[in-house]
Amino acid sequence: MKLLRLIEFLRNHLKAVVAGSVAALVLLAILDAIPFLCDKHHAHTAIEHLPAFWCAFGFLGCALIVLVSKAFGHAGIMTREDYYDE
Repeated sequence: MKLLRLIEFLRNHLKAVVAGSVAALVLLAILDAIPFLCDKHHAHTAIEHLPAFWCAFGFLGCALIVLVSKAFGHAGIMTREDYYDE
């Protein structure tokens, strides 16, 4: 029941959750841009030397997974709610 209350709390405060998530992403990107905090000497490709590359890569990858999943769902995986009632 505690998990249900947590989910309801987060839904009720959705703007604060989104703002906190964006703030955390920005903070991580800033920390990644500070040279002495993040060692990039062992990067495999040139693009990995860019500040906040992995932050942007992770965010875009996650967004792409969500969009593709929604497209699959609307393309036929989802069914009407009364499907099993017949």
